[in-house]
Amino acid sequence: MISDYDYRLADLILNHSTEVQKNDQVMVQLIGLNGIDLLRALVEGIRKRGAHPFVQIEDTEVQRTLVEHGDEHFWKNQASVDQLPLMKQMDVFIGIRASENIYEQSKASKDANKAYSEHFLKPVHFDERVNNTRWCIMRYPSPAFAMNAKLPTRDFTKFYYEACLVDYGQLQEAMKPLETRLRAADQVRLVGEGTDISLSVKGQNWVPCFGRHNIPDGEIFSSPIIDSVQGVIRYAPSVYQGKPFEFVSLKVKDGVVVDFDSSNNDALRDILDTDKGARRFGEFSFGTNPIIASPMYDILFDEKIYGSNHLTLGKDYEIAPNGNSSNIHWDLVCIGADVYLDGELIRKGRHYITDDLKGLNPS
Repeated sequence: MISDYDYRLADLILNHSTEVQKNDQVMVQLIGLNGIDLLRALVEGIRKRGAHPFVQIEDTEVQRTLVEHGDEHFWKNQASVDQLPLMKQMDVFIGIRASENIYEQSKASKDANKAYSEHFLKPVHFDERVNNTRWCIMRYPSPAFAMNAKLPTRDFTKFYYEACLVDYGQLQEAMKPLETRLRAADQVRLVGEGTDISLSVKGQNWVPCFGRHNIPDGEIFSSPIIDSVQGVIRYAPSVYQGKPFEFVSLKVKDGVVVDFDSSNNDALRDILDTDKGARRFGEFSFGTNPIIASPMYDILFDEKIYGSNHLTLGKDYEIAPNGNSSNIHWDLVCIGADVYLDGELIRKGRHYITDDLKGLNPS
């Protein structure tokens, strides 16, 4: 039986996030089987709106096998024969990430991940889906997800829906003063434990996010001037390409990572050596979701942590570009650093201290 929460979440995605209209072509992709109730609620809602659902259900172990054994020829063929022609016909893409094991692809080699990223993920998703559909991606709760959050399953499920179903209209209004300040700013500096890093955002576009592309949401992002990033930064726990990192520390000079340390340096080195752009930064963001307080090894949640910033290795977004091109986009999160805009302290730790920005602090 589909829960009221899943119907509410489906309505939010169809009405607010993707604005599904009559006769829209809508791809709904479920990766992992435990999100089937949300998929069912979405398909019901899509048909009620007179739109056309195209349903893809993918098993995570099959996907692991494909990634581990795929090569350049395989992924080019997958993209050109199947996914890219279909994606080009879609008006809307909705992705439900319901894997119960975030480490499923942890054994994939550097070359296998590069082939998948370069010849499938980039053309199908980064280039086509991101730029030419009204898209939204979300996770789905599970006992394994609750374990990463260090919560009982029942408590985590309650937290999940509270974080996803925040008042996005209110959050949008609360972000406006920060957007105004950022559009006028030049220098940003983050200072915290293991972190003292500066970057320029002069003249860059800023994009407030309030439930359009991610659920849960709550961030405002841009990209740094590509050669302006200087200093050191320490990030919270993260998982990328199925590989866990308890911490990542980077030393940056003229926008390029020149030294690093982490709990998994061999894996980090492979990621940084993906291509030239993997050692540069394509996004800088403020997390603003008032419900999400701590990392849980899931970037769709962790990048929205209130009082956080993410300085992203790899590809930029066309909507807020800085010219960096890469086959990776790794949103690494720094939590609780003091934030200075052009020398003015606007956030002390995780709490904004200027009157115009206090609406971003959790009540």
